[in-house]
Amino acid sequence: MDDPTRTELEAATFRRLLAHLQERTDVQNIDLMNLAGFCRNCFSKWMKAAADERGVALSLDQAREMVYGMPYEDWKAKHQKDASAEKQAVFEQAYERTHGEPHAP
Repeated sequence: MDDPTRTELEAATFRRLLAHLQERTDVQNIDLMNLAGFCRNCFSKWMKAAADERGVALSLDQAREMVYGMPYEDWKAKHQKDASAEKQAVFEQAYERTHGEPHAP
């Protein structure tokens, strides 16, 4: 497979994953982080980092809107639920494992 075709397939797969996450608003970010070590916010940060590496102007808010399918604050207001203390503790461990540093609120 040539590189352009591979890139097209990867991009299509990533777009499908984002669409899936946008459809599954019942799946909370904390659950994604606790189970897989990443969440929608991670995707947003990775997208911004990729843009920065390539000299493409993209704010974190713009990246979040691409990932969430709406402004982040709107998504939080519509879909984010309060996490239990137990889930929050697991999240803190998962975040530190993934990012190498404690989560800053």
